[in-house]
Amino acid sequence: MNVIWVFEDINLLNLLCPHKFKQYKACQDFDAYKKSDYIYFEEDAANKVYLIEKGKVKIGYYNKDGTEVVKAILRQGELFVEKAILGEERRDEFAQSLDNNTSICPVGVSTMHDLMRDNKTFSLRIYKFIGFKFKKLERRLQLLLFKDSKTRLMEFLQELCEDYGYHYDTTGDHIINNPYTQRDIAALIGISRPTLNILMNELREDRIIDFNRKQIRIYQTSA
Repeated sequence: MNVIWVFEDINLLNLLCPHKFKQYKACQDFDAYKKSDYIYFEEDAANKVYLIEKGKVKIGYYNKDGTEVVKAILRQGELFVEKAILGEERRDEFAQSLDNNTSICPVGVSTMHDLMRDNKTFSLRIYKFIGFKFKKLERRLQLLLFKDSKTRLMEFLQELCEDYGYHYDTTGDHIINNPYTQRDIAALIGISRPTLNILMNELREDRIIDFNRKQIRIYQTSA
């Protein structure tokens, strides 16, 4: 199975970073962040979009009661705050570095609009990417609102297969190279880390999955 188009068709950093365009290269710098540093806060001006050169970034917001809601955890090559391209003026979420060596390429919205106006292929890929992100967020919200914890986890594992691909070994099992920590997964599906540990171990005992820090195996009978 090939990974879905967003990773198969485009590595956004390689294709879209202004460093790849001669007229913008000289005026673009990368910003460095340590773990837990905020890249922006809710209500900040939405005058830039960001490409991740390396590291991981958490996107989220806080409910009225102060509870943190994680919307996404992004990795190298991904674009975020893309709503600014569509006219968003203020952030409705925060972005926070999850690694000690996160490197971000900030791109002014006006620069992005220039690139999109001058390059139809570039523009098409950006809009395609934005559409995919909205669809993925809608699916995740449906999971959080309408599914129990175990179902959320199983559907998240299926999402990992779609987003990051998998390969078969000689048994026919699906092997996923997992980009997330257990803390990441718990945040993304809206459960506590101890609850995630219980669910993962239950699935292991039932021989639905096996896992280690780097890979998740989905047994053929459960795929």
